[in-house]
Amino acid sequence: MLNGQHYIAGEWLNGPDVFQADNPSTGEKLPTKFQHGTEELVDQAVQAANACAEEFAAMLPAKRAAFLRAIADEIDARGDEITEIGNLESALPAARLTGERGRTVGQLRFFADWIEEGSWFEARIETAQPDRQPLPKPDIRVMHKALGPVGVFGASNFPLAFSTAGGDTASALAAGCPVVFKGHAAHPGTSEVVAKAIEAAIKKTGMPKGVFSLIHGGTRKVGQALVAHPLIKAVGFTGSTGGGRALFDIAVSRPEPIPFYGELGSNNPVFLMPHAMGAKAVEIAKGWVGSLTMGVGQFCTNPGLLIALKGADLDAFVETAAAELGQVGGAAMLTDRVSSAYHHVTDAMAGHAKVTCALKRRDNDGPFEGSPAIFRTTAADWQANPELAEEMFGPAGIIVECDTPEEMVALSATLIGQLTATIHMIDADAELAGKLRPALEKCAGRILINGWPTGVEVCHSMVHGGPYPASTDSRATSVGSLAIKRFIRPVSYQAFPDALLPEALKDANPLNIPRLVNGKWQMPK
Repeated sequence: MLNGQHYIAGEWLNGPDVFQADNPSTGEKLPTKFQHGTEELVDQAVQAANACAEEFAAMLPAKRAAFLRAIADEIDARGDEITEIGNLESALPAARLTGERGRTVGQLRFFADWIEEGSWFEARIETAQPDRQPLPKPDIRVMHKALGPVGVFGASNFPLAFSTAGGDTASALAAGCPVVFKGHAAHPGTSEVVAKAIEAAIKKTGMPKGVFSLIHGGTRKVGQALVAHPLIKAVGFTGSTGGGRALFDIAVSRPEPIPFYGELGSNNPVFLMPHAMGAKAVEIAKGWVGSLTMGVGQFCTNPGLLIALKGADLDAFVETAAAELGQVGGAAMLTDRVSSAYHHVTDAMAGHAKVTCALKRRDNDGPFEGSPAIFRTTAADWQANPELAEEMFGPAGIIVECDTPEEMVALSATLIGQLTATIHMIDADAELAGKLRPALEKCAGRILINGWPTGVEVCHSMVHGGPYPASTDSRATSVGSLAIKRFIRPVSYQAFPDALLPEALKDANPLNIPRLVNGKWQMPK
């Protein structure tokens, strides 16, 4: 059922060369040959997106919402096919893929509801005061408008929720921005099936053909050309720090620099408070193991860094965690590149003079294998050796032992940007937790109490981002309704006649949305 082609402005097209995806479970190549992308195909897709950008941005929210819901329906209609192909390409189990598909379609419907509700416009109206002294005040109104064509990159670890119709695509389309999607070479078949769902939704809802295009990967030149294209106005990216930083540098070095929203690397530190450890170290250890090994540790929110006071409670924690992890077999990771990088960093950690290895094994020599590991070091050695803070993308964690609560607080102030930070505590730990909070607010986009960061709720109050290197823009999130702000900008209209104003700013409020009028919110009737 797969054609292996690119989908560009309503047509399925070939490229000059082909590649094949791997089956991580077997190490063998899958049969379908997919077309390599080219700079010429990127230009064709971007030109088509730009040609329909004004039409798409000008659509009433209800029409774009219908499009998003149609995409969700078409993805659901292909659910069994997506799960089958996704399993072959990623080795992720059917239950995980089914859940991820639910999140993907949920995001699309979530954004459909959000743009119809209208708060995202942030419509503000200041009416004229012609008699004001010493100078008259003009009528000034402002609302958010779409940026224009957006480039989106698929992530290796989420073939659905951060891929073809994932959060970046959903929020960009919701904002009124056409999307040119660069597929990930690890799951091209999954991307193609979802692109066919989008194609069906385009036809069903009468969208312009250039509103979405899929270009398969194959070489770095495709992604570089997409970011550098002068008609692309913003980019959404989820991936490695090195790859994301290279693309970010292109985005900001263009003759017209553009925002590059990269979600990169994070250790997601977890602080284990002393009273909580005394009361439930074993329980916390079991929870950590479950989070650490979820999806073979291939979550950007994987809790790979633990900070705790040394002593008997921490020893019990490590003993329990090692025993639990000893029961978790090695599993296939997403790609041979991911597995190779994981073993490289864990081998280096195991051989480091300032690190104690509490658990490390390799269950087989396969190119996709990933087995759990635990390392320990002291706070002094961790801070003196920056390489110990390198992300271990997989089921591995490092435990940093502090001599005193004061050392724990001091360490918190040295953390680099993170997606999440977590505190495990009981009431008796409240004072120490309160001392940690200011530093964690500075370094993390989301702070948790007595939970685990894996599992990101799609909701209005979620932040999935953080200071660099967690992301390239600490003000942005790639999950939740605030994600739409990445692809819009405010435009003011001064002294416009009502007939020429956008619908969101007309006196009669025809969209029936919340608006700030002369400093006071007026809610829809």
